[in-house]
Amino acid sequence: MPAPHTPAQQQSTSAQDPAEAGLVVVSENGFGPYGQQVRAGHHRLAVDEPEPLGTDSGPGPYDLLLASLGACVSMFIRAYAARKGWSLEKVTVSLRHRRVRAGDSGNRTVSQITQEIRLDGPLDAGQRRRLMKTAENCPVHRTLTEGALINTTPNPAHP
Repeated sequence: MPAPHTPAQQQSTSAQDPAEAGLVVVSENGFGPYGQQVRAGHHRLAVDEPEPLGTDSGPGPYDLLLASLGACVSMFIRAYAARKGWSLEKVTVSLRHRRVRAGDSGNRTVSQITQEIRLDGPLDAGQRRRLMKTAENCPVHRTLTEGALINTTPNPAHP
């Protein structure tokens, strides 16, 4: 299996400016009406809306949200299994987002995320149960289910 990154991409985060650590910057990239460029540390990726609204030059915002949740769940399960010394060979997380009517009102909708977790390896039923329960404790899962405070402030435009 090829390495996920080239050596140039595997830069040490210690070389990153401390003021920039943890900062994600999103800006329009000029590609179609909704094309965006995301910069997270030394990583870059494109985000867009699917056609016909956008030009489908990258995953959409909900795709990234699901990817964040799935990656966090997979890594959290992997870390737990490693700590326990369990023979977990591979974790695969498949996710889907949709809007559904809220139970309290016929007009209000809420987000529903369906998450399917596949655990490969010689695990017993108890280990599988524990790993599935562990998925609910990953930080992104907790943020989505417990809520987050989002503070929005203006940033003066640069000339």
